[in-house]
Amino acid sequence: MAASMAQIVENARSELNSLTGLDISSTIEVVKEDDEWRVVLEVVEKHSIPEGMDILASYETRLDGEGGMLEFRRTGMRRRIDTDWTSE
Repeated sequence: MAASMAQIVENARSELNSLTGLDISSTIEVVKEDDEWRVVLEVVEKHSIPEGMDILASYETRLDGEGGMLEFRRTGMRRRIDTDWTSE
């Protein structure tokens, strides 16, 4: 049975945290593509003081229809206070 969007997002967040050890900050995008899902997550790469200097990264994940992670990759980084992403 296919997973719901909420289950897909929960799986993506849990798996990425488990694989990288990074704190998941927010869900940026969720797209169903045929039998797979693409979920883009923002994570905290490095905590800083002040918090505005935290380094955030954007990770794109790909999951199968049941929510199993097939792959992930970092697609950009920025300081929390910056509004633009730096692509890799």
